[in-house]
Amino acid sequence: MQLIKADTNIDFVSKRVLAISLSLILILIGIGSLVVKGGPNYGIDFAGGILVQVKFAKPTDAVEIKKALGSLDLGSPVVQRFGENQNEFLIRVEQSTADLQTLSGQMQSALEQTYEKGDVDIRRVELVGPQVGKDLRNKGLKAILYAMVGLLIYISWRFEFRFAVGAIIALVHDVAITIGAFSISGREIDLPIIAAFLAIIGYSLNDTIIVYDRIRENMGKHNKESFGFIVNRSVNETLSRTLLTSGTTLLVILALFFLGGGVIHNFAFAMLVGVVVGTYSSIYVASPVLLFWEQRKLARAK
Repeated sequence: MQLIKADTNIDFVSKRVLAISLSLILILIGIGSLVVKGGPNYGIDFAGGILVQVKFAKPTDAVEIKKALGSLDLGSPVVQRFGENQNEFLIRVEQSTADLQTLSGQMQSALEQTYEKGDVDIRRVELVGPQVGKDLRNKGLKAILYAMVGLLIYISWRFEFRFAVGAIIALVHDVAITIGAFSISGREIDLPIIAAFLAIIGYSLNDTIIVYDRIRENMGKHNKESFGFIVNRSVNETLSRTLLTSGTTLLVILALFFLGGGVIHNFAFAMLVGVVVGTYSSIYVASPVLLFWEQRKLARAK
């Protein structure tokens, strides 16, 4: 199946400055959001504390829930809706002297003083210590860093060092924009999101390698043409495959995002942003880096 005609010749190379400018703007907006909010919004896995998931039989809101819990010594609990269910909430408590079972009972009693008995269903209670959360956060960041270094070594061996640099810049671009999207939308970053980042890296790299392989092939076929012509031709030749792969992947992710429920909602959101941005970066980030490298090389030779 071929969506794009074989003789398609879209001039991607001429739009590289505009595309890179757009990428920089998106990354700067994300960084600005992180600065304003004091860093990423870490979930219970990384920040530590106690997480309680509660479902109410009747409609309510975060303000009423906080008011109902005011009699307990919980500090400043964070209350937010969970998934698409309007009556389900997550309550995050930073510290508590009570054990989980006692805390669950105390919260149940406090909430039932405001809501009718039987209308409050505490579905889960989780505890993560601050030291454990910090350790998990460090290991998650190291996993992403080690993946980048491993890919740099592999692509340098498989192609050339300049190809590896282009691929790594594209991957950093994808992860940076996804983190920025999480910050702007106020979503939490936890262990499943780290898994999503690693999946985004793998998906984006797969797209980039396909384009790079065609560039290397065309460098032998069209060695008398300019490098800009070779890059443009290679992107056009792989465009049909890129759109088919990304389109079918997005269909699955959209189904997870809208129908998968609250548990995997943030994971699906990360994959949704990552696949779109990863497809874009394979065309407008990874390939233009190669062209920039070649132009610098020619300029130094002259």
